[in-house]
Amino acid sequence: MKYLQYALLGLAFCLGCLGTEACRGEQTQARPLTARYPLTGPLVPAATTMVTAWDVPDNPLNDSTLGNSPLSEQVRWGYRIFVNTPKEAGRFTRGRMSCNNCHLNAGQRERALPVVGVAGVFPEYNARAGRLISLADRIVDCFMRSENGTGTIEDGNDPSAVGDSQDMLPSPASKEVLAVAAYLTWLSKGYPIGKNPAWRGRNAIPADRLIPVGKLDAHKGEGRYTEKCTSCHGADGQGVQIGDKKAGPLWGPDSWNDGAGAARLYTLAGIIRYAMPYLDPGSLTDEDAQQIAAFITSKPRSRYPFKERDYASAPVPVDAVYYKARR
Repeated sequence: MKYLQYALLGLAFCLGCLGTEACRGEQTQARPLTARYPLTGPLVPAATTMVTAWDVPDNPLNDSTLGNSPLSEQVRWGYRIFVNTPKEAGRFTRGRMSCNNCHLNAGQRERALPVVGVAGVFPEYNARAGRLISLADRIVDCFMRSENGTGTIEDGNDPSAVGDSQDMLPSPASKEVLAVAAYLTWLSKGYPIGKNPAWRGRNAIPADRLIPVGKLDAHKGEGRYTEKCTSCHGADGQGVQIGDKKAGPLWGPDSWNDGAGAARLYTLAGIIRYAMPYLDPGSLTDEDAQQIAAFITSKPRSRYPFKERDYASAPVPVDAVYYKARR
């Protein structure tokens, strides 16, 4: 029955039936957005200010047109999970990371891993998995890795003993996964299916500016981290409470685990380069971002217990520093 529910929900997503207009059979369109400042397309501009820093242009909690259907309630819960994952999806979150810690402004900030319009791209090929993955598969991966959902499996235990129990690990049919999928699909209403939005994939440092991993200096990165990052993330990397805001932890058991995308040095460097510091993004150089990433990825973090399944049909990337080299 859960599989049938998932399949039917997926069909509703593909048809764009997330709003009352779509359900009446009218052509779907991206919702018009209102903001106190110019948006970059549908996104908060990358050059953020105190006005835009925490703004969410498309917030389902404030959208009176969304209605009160069960699917609309899933969209709202998906948004709440996205911005406060430990509270709203605690059984799959063993750390203190929220989706919003990496995908800033509820996934709606330019050059900060925005998720607007991405639902229609799936299924897509994923090199780490070595296969086509669905949107739900991708969300499961985020729970397992970025939110350290595998923290239910203690180091030294046999992961196979846990199996795929939905009580322990997320699955594509988990209600939390379906809710996040509902929010992401709601954000993608009116955007083309099968086509990457122009703002996706713009967090990578150009290949000709990458410094070989072996030439990066974690000690030098620590100095830049101390200068540029500690005001929000703290010397211990666990985040500083500033009013009602607290930056996400960057290492240790409360952070993403060593199988997450952000555990890859160049991937993390791209996030730092274009999305950080939070109130002055883009101010760091390509080298600064990479040195800081080298420092952060030199720190301990929770173990992802299924790394041996990753990159089974592709070489392990050179910046996947927590993976053992394979022959």
